[in-house]
Amino acid sequence: MSRSVFLIGPGFIGGEIVDLLLTSKYNVTTLVRRESAVPEFAQLGVKTVVGTLDDASLIKDQVSISDIVFHTATADHLPSVEAILEGVKQRAKMGLQTIYIHNSGASLIADTSGGEYESNTVFDDENPSQIDSLPDSAPHRLIDLAIVRARRELAAHAKMAIMIPPVIYGVPTRQSRLSIQLPTLVRYSIKYGYAGQIGKGLSVWNYIHVKDLARGYMVLLHWMEGAPLEDVLENPYFFCENGEHLSWGKCAAEIGRVLKGAGKIGQCSPKSIPEANYGDLFGGFSGIVVGSNAKNRATRLRQLGWAPLEKEALASLVEDEIPIILGETGEFNGYASAVAS
Repeated sequence: MSRSVFLIGPGFIGGEIVDLLLTSKYNVTTLVRRESAVPEFAQLGVKTVVGTLDDASLIKDQVSISDIVFHTATADHLPSVEAILEGVKQRAKMGLQTIYIHNSGASLIADTSGGEYESNTVFDDENPSQIDSLPDSAPHRLIDLAIVRARRELAAHAKMAIMIPPVIYGVPTRQSRLSIQLPTLVRYSIKYGYAGQIGKGLSVWNYIHVKDLARGYMVLLHWMEGAPLEDVLENPYFFCENGEHLSWGKCAAEIGRVLKGAGKIGQCSPKSIPEANYGDLFGGFSGIVVGSNAKNRATRLRQLGWAPLEKEALASLVEDEIPIILGETGEFNGYASAVAS
């Protein structure tokens, strides 16, 4: 009998996971915000419940009848995570096991370099103490800690893990949705007529294609299904990166080259973005989201047999994402109101 999956956030990341789950014959239900989305998912063979992340009772009830739960909608919505955990507790009272995988983000490990230097610090998911030593005030950490605490409380009845992706890029299979960080820098550069970077652009992040990330989720799921509870409890954290370390300045230079060739800006060379313009990036979080260091190593997924297969980040940006952005219309005003993971 196929196992039941409840996936919250069937968009950029979650949509790819849905496709892989269907290929693997799972019974999938997803949360959608609008009735108009129901027919599209029905055609795929996906059941839907209509609601928002704030519908705690709906989420709890659906979790209570689901063997597996994914939360890929956002890394920063505590009430929806608490509702999931309540649903897991309800299943535990009935003697039912649950797998829960949550999508966090590498802003969790970001520093305050502001583009001024490259850090030598590399976080490795084989060393969970590196992450556990982060302050509670680190981005996403409050939500992650709720899961970490629940893992101990529900140890006999639940397997939980936290995926921590770096910069996600690429175009999904069924949609023309784009990720956040690099497309925002492209849109900013078009709006202001120069390739923008934070500070000197020297800080470095890792990268992962959305399709490779979705495959990583499936590798993690299959391992959690078969692994003993005590093995899963040893360490909740998984990075997922393709081996690339790109500075924000190198990304800005490539954006400048392509946009100048397309006649959208006047010069290739990147320029520092003034803080007065951060509203067209990520507001007060701009320095962390597109100007910090967040270097990490996905040792654990590789040990499970996962490997990246997709094109590298700058090739994808040039060949796939920038052409979509160049076809966009309307004014772009950044993501200051709500920073995605």
